[in-house]
Formats: sequence, structure tokens, C-alpha cells
Amino acid sequence: MPGIIRSIAVGLFAFAALTPPGTSAEVTLSGFLQQNTAFNTVTENPDGRHYKWLEERAQLKLDATGGAWRVLLKGEVAYDHLGRQDESELREGYVDYAARNWDLRAGRQVITWGLGDLVFVNDVFPKDHEALFAGRPLEYLKRGVDAVKLGVYPGLASFELVVAPTFRESRTPDPNRFWLFDPLPAVTNRTTVKPEQGDAGLRVYRDIAGYDAAMYLYRGFHRTPSMRPDSMLAPTKITYFYPKLFIYGASLSGRAGGGVLNLEAAFYDSRQDRSGSDFTVPNSQTRVLVGYQIQPVEDLSLNFQYYAERLHAYDSYRGALPAGFPAEKRVNHYFTARATQLLQHQTLRLSVYASYNASNGDYFVTPELRYSFTDHLWGAMGANFFGGKPWGQFGQLSQNDNVYLQLRHEF
Repeated sequence: MPGIIRSIAVGLFAFAALTPPGTSAEVTLSGFLQQNTAFNTVTENPDGRHYKWLEERAQLKLDATGGAWRVLLKGEVAYDHLGRQDESELREGYVDYAARNWDLRAGRQVITWGLGDLVFVNDVFPKDHEALFAGRPLEYLKRGVDAVKLGVYPGLASFELVVAPTFRESRTPDPNRFWLFDPLPAVTNRTTVKPEQGDAGLRVYRDIAGYDAAMYLYRGFHRTPSMRPDSMLAPTKITYFYPKLFIYGASLSGRAGGGVLNLEAAFYDSRQDRSGSDFTVPNSQTRVLVGYQIQPVEDLSLNFQYYAERLHAYDSYRGALPAGFPAEKRVNHYFTARATQLLQHQTLRLSVYASYNASNGDYFVTPELRYSFTDHLWGAMGANFFGGKPWGQFGQLSQNDNVYLQLRHEF
């Protein structure tokens, strides 16, 4: 808690220093207290525990605005009953400045690009996959990046440039809490090498005939690590690293019939192995997403998606793959659906999300019930179910089915 109080004090001082004298200012403090539990339904964890998540958490949020300036800070402390150390973190902390046709944001911030629902084509920013699979509130799927974001709006189009001086990875499930596929389980000497430089992205967007159109460029690294053994014949050490990556993408969204049509595509250029001959580096690939959202009746919304990935230089990839390693398919086809029903004057929300990989049978299903007891207190219960091939994205998680409970008091 002292770290959060210190951050808020620093934020207030920065806001006071930036705001011109005599400017009308508004400062608000808010936050929440939260309990989050997720327990296994199939088997215990690799560490012998029966819980995926078990913690109490508190957040304090400072939001100060005055003139062209804004300071926002979100700090959290948590007590983890499963043995992790200090869980305190600065979720977000940035300074905004807004001019007539441009604005600037500097600091830790959550950025979302693209149109997918739990499918990421042009959303290149870090995720917390463990949070999703362990039944934490969905807001924890996104991780903040320490970056400068410049928005420019000259009229022809809008431009958003994001520059991060340091790289921040996505968080993968903890192997002590999750059963995961490991092709070399006997090798225990493992190290991780992170990029020494940051990354950058550019989004250009505008309205075209009533449709929201955007183009994306990204220069950086894969957010999840690749595995490289020191030897395939008798490996003694494994190094995790983040391969270099370029992304070129586009999206289009707008009304179609009685709903909203989303189209998105991107080319993932594997800068570190364009020939596809290094099996430890993800191949270049093309990603395509088609989504449709509709509200057939009041308080019921449906979202359907088709998503495909196609690997390039596939023959080189298969030729370089060591014997015994499972091979990716040239094309993977995914279908997802989400249904959300609001009841009892929108205080009760029933939802279910399902993803199915038609190429290998992988699936992920997460139903949830959430009820607002008052304007400041809500609770939720849900589950995560996985299945498919033992090495698939979701199939490897088949022993990690869990049921979760969330309770939050906001103030």
C-alpha cells in the first residue's frame, strides 16, 4: 500500500506542476476491494495445490484533470495465498496533454487495436493469458505498456504512433499452476533472454463511406517466447527468446444488415527467419478475421467470428522440424461465438464464449453469471473448459478446467 500512496502523491504533485495557475481542476479518487478464487475440477496443479487463483486485491485510482492536462494512476496491492511474492503493481500511470488537433500520452497505458473478441490480429500489445485461463476479471487480460502515444488529427485521416523504449512480454500460464505441453521435460536448465530494445507501432484510421477503416504497422517482437535447445541430440539447456517481428495489417468495421460486420487481416513477417528453416522461430503467416455482431432482441447480443492462420514457407518448416515434435498445420481455422443476455433490469448478466479450432479439434469454453447486488457491489461465477490435442493451444490445458468466483466492492 505505501507504494500506491507514493504513486498518488507523485501524480498529484505532477498534476499541480503541470496545470497553469487559476485553471479549474477536478481530482477524483476511487477504487475497489476484490476477492478472486479459482479451483480445479479435474486434478491438482503440478505444484500439488488445488487452486489456480486465490487472492484478495485492492485498487486505488487517481484521476485528475485541469485544462489541457490529465493525470491518471491505477495502483494495486494483492495478497496471494498460493505463495507468490509481492503482487503490487502499477496497472496504469500516465500524463495526457490535449491540443486542438493532436494529443500526447506518456507513461504506462493499456492500448487496444483491432476488432477481435479474444482473437488478436492487429492487437500487438501484451496480454496476460494466465489471467484469462485462471478466471480473473476480463480487464486483467490486457497488460499496460510503458510508452509514449502521439495522436495527430489533420483531417485527411487520424494517426496514432506508439513508441515503447522497453519491450514488455505477454504473461503465459505459470507451469507450477498449469499443466502445459513440454517437448523436452527432462531439461531443467532454462533461461530467458528478453529484447534489449523497445518496439513501435502506427495506426492510421478514418471513416470511409460510413465504415471505420484502419491500417496498422508494427516493428518489434513476438510477445510470447520461443524455445531453443542447445542441442537436439542431447539437450542440456533451453533458452527462451522473443523473435523479431514486423506486422502489416488493416481492418474495416461498419453496419451490415441488422448488425455490425468486422473484417481484419494482417501479415506477420518473421524477420528472424523469413526462409522458415529455423523451427524454433514462428514462421511468417497471414491472419484473417471475419466477425458479425447482432442484437436480435433487447438485452441479447450475439457475436460470431471466423478466424484463419496460414503459415508461409511451410515445406521449409516441416523439413527443419525435429523428429518427435508435433507439427503445426499449414492452415488453422477457428470459429468463435459469444452470447450475452441481460436480465432483471440489467443487474443479471449471463454470458458464454466458445472457441473451436476446426483443424485440430482444440476448444475453449467459458460461461459466466454476474449479478450486481448494488451499484457498488457485484459478484460473478464462471468456469473455463479446455480440450483438444495434447500439444494444441487449448488441448494442452485439458487438465486445467476450473471454476472461479469473483466478488468486488467499488468505492
